[in-house]
Amino acid sequence: MGFRFVHAADLHLDTPFSGLSATAPEVAAELRDASLAAFDALVRLAISREVAFVILAGDIYDGARRGVRAQIELHRGLRELSDRGIRTFVVAGNHDPVDEGWSAVREWPELVTHFPTDEPGSVVVERDGMALATVYGISYGTKAVTENLAARISRGEGPGPHIAVLHANVGGNPDHDAYSPCTLDDLRGSGIDYWALGHVHTRQVLHRDPWVVYPGNLQGRNPRATERGAKGALVVEVDDAGMIHEPEFVELDRIRFEHAEHSIDGVADLVTLRDRLVDLGHRRLAEADGRSVLLRVELIGRGPIHGDLHRPGAVAELVDTLRGEQLSAAPFLWWDRVDVATRPVQDLDELLGRNDFVADLVEEAALLLADDEARTARVAEWGDELPSDLVHLLGDALPRPDDPGRWRDAEELAVDLVSNDDT
Repeated sequence: MGFRFVHAADLHLDTPFSGLSATAPEVAAELRDASLAAFDALVRLAISREVAFVILAGDIYDGARRGVRAQIELHRGLRELSDRGIRTFVVAGNHDPVDEGWSAVREWPELVTHFPTDEPGSVVVERDGMALATVYGISYGTKAVTENLAARISRGEGPGPHIAVLHANVGGNPDHDAYSPCTLDDLRGSGIDYWALGHVHTRQVLHRDPWVVYPGNLQGRNPRATERGAKGALVVEVDDAGMIHEPEFVELDRIRFEHAEHSIDGVADLVTLRDRLVDLGHRRLAEADGRSVLLRVELIGRGPIHGDLHRPGAVAELVDTLRGEQLSAAPFLWWDRVDVATRPVQDLDELLGRNDFVADLVEEAALLLADDEARTARVAEWGDELPSDLVHLLGDALPRPDDPGRWRDAEELAVDLVSNDDT
């Protein structure tokens, strides 16, 4: 008998978003509600798809304190699923370890399974008297679990596809703490058909046959790279033969963190820049499909407004202007920050007339750019003469004789570094 299940993780219910409380209390309030609204959307998804069960792979709460509001909303949602005949399997992770947290809930709905901390538990899922799958799981007792919990889980005698729920860092992902560390080979050799993982906030399929999958978190929590873009859960289809198909990602987040680069090339003044940023914000909001957006922009490129952007208070006032124009009723756009990584326009003819080291540098670069053989010879000399640690430090900035564009970039960078431009 075929069936579906939902795989979600890292709900972090009731995340406080304290960093925005002072500067934008209305945005902070919306963000705090976002994790709960995303969980409600998860419940609606499970019901609409008529799934057999829902997996929550750890970090259900944001911390061991487990706010009352988050616990009440979790209980309400799981009770609704249970009333519809949908099971829920839950493991605790490093943010919500069983032994270090307080629970306001004394009794959970009938079809909710919280896996234990001492040994893996296993449950056979049935529907209409027929066995569908066997689900395993183990929870964190304390936050800093450094044991390889995956080594405790192996395929038993249960029917159907075997699915394991685990909060773990597979392969030493550097963006997340090394809790319950394991290798992909550990998981592949277990006999489990689908590893429903949590802990890593970036959605990714690490392996197929067996499936080793992170769904990512349900709702972005901050502007870091791992929290940006669409967030949600996976719907996994299992056919009549027990074959597990490609997980389907469903967006469930309510507020989206986005990042964009915007070039100042050809931008005449700050008024034009503001207009272009407003257009950029409108596009990102439209792409979010009814969700609110927190947008962080990095200004790059080279142009005449480089100096204007470095005037005291200029960027802060620009951001205030953008916020005033585009913060409105949901879905809203909140300009989180504008970072400046621009460079000034350099007039090479003017620099040539300075009769100093900068002029010599520009002249040498121009001569080498026009002469392929001389350029090749000079780069060869650098390979012999430059210290290896400097070559390593320069990396991609080290010019290549066969790439004039990269040569020009290196020239511009060198001029910027030695021309003592105060802007």
